[in-house]
Amino acid sequence: MNTPCMRAAALAVSTLIGANVCAQSNVTIYGVVDAATAYASNQGGKSNTYMRSGSLSASKIGFQGVEDLGGDLKALFLLENGFESDTGAQSSASSLFNRQAYVGLQSTAYGTLTAGRQYTPYYLLVGSLASSNVLTGATGAHPGDIDGLDTTVRISNSVTYSMPAWRGLQASAQYGFGEAADGNAVGSSFSAAVKYSTSPAEFALGYLKLKNGQNGSGWSDKGSASFGISAINQGYASAESIEFIAASARYTMGKWMVGANASNVQYQAGSRSAFRDTAIFNTAGLIASYQWTPQWFLAAGYSDTFASRANGIADRARYRQLSFEQNYALSKRTAIYLIEARQLARGQTLGQDGGIVGAVASVGDAQNGTPSSNGGQTVVMVGLKHSF
Repeated sequence: MNTPCMRAAALAVSTLIGANVCAQSNVTIYGVVDAATAYASNQGGKSNTYMRSGSLSASKIGFQGVEDLGGDLKALFLLENGFESDTGAQSSASSLFNRQAYVGLQSTAYGTLTAGRQYTPYYLLVGSLASSNVLTGATGAHPGDIDGLDTTVRISNSVTYSMPAWRGLQASAQYGFGEAADGNAVGSSFSAAVKYSTSPAEFALGYLKLKNGQNGSGWSDKGSASFGISAINQGYASAESIEFIAASARYTMGKWMVGANASNVQYQAGSRSAFRDTAIFNTAGLIASYQWTPQWFLAAGYSDTFASRANGIADRARYRQLSFEQNYALSKRTAIYLIEARQLARGQTLGQDGGIVGAVASVGDAQNGTPSSNGGQTVVMVGLKHSF
């Protein structure tokens, strides 16, 4: 029997079931479009005025989803693509979701487990308190992002576990599989970090180790990790492994925030490296910000990076950088910004071929491919950022 009442009841049940499914899962599309006019005083010997994408925040589009599996368990995923707002091209021609691509399970009681291409706990917990997240990586990251506290380090083929937050404490660990048939874990990576927040202060400590993937003359693309290579560290890109240790702290007082950070990076030589002694870069930094009005945000940072005396270098390289940001919010999602930085370099380092060369300036991580021809570089950028 198929009466009008029965058909109405069936329609009502199906509607309720559909509403329940929709309530238990959701997908969010988000992104940033950021474009700036930039000026660099010296790029290989000449000044340059040009358009640049993602100077304050990287231009990107992402898809994020969560599904309630019942009880205390949820499934989640994130896919994020970077693009160049000035040309429309993908940031990485070979990878659609070059920034992040992972899937995982989340429990309030037991924590979160994710697998795929991800940022490291080292960056997420320690880097979140460092200069690049207060200013911007373009001009605020430590020279060349030498210590990986900006977003240049991403780990493919990785598994990450993050414990549930407990009384202000967060902790996370990650392993990246090199996926090579080798018992020495060629190309693998490991990261772990802890962060403690007790208003108005925050503290974080992290560790990251990257192993080269059967390296020849440089860093192999067969490893699980990518990182920023610039004139500051290109002489050590053939390292067998790299170790990062960093600590960050912040203190917020009303509209003011002040912070400090320090890092130690070691490039360890192997039998096929173009250098013989472990190269060490130490960085100390200070940051401050002021929310002048609801619209105006001001920030400044200073860092001092110095290398060890090794590989025949007596006059070790040193890089000092001063960065500023002025940001005016037109709305919650749109802002006009001005960022400036000046870097001074002196001493000696290793060039790409392993020979000793004079250190040259390379502001933040915006100039990794366009360093100065000498020890000074000034960068100024004015741009517009819209988030959605």
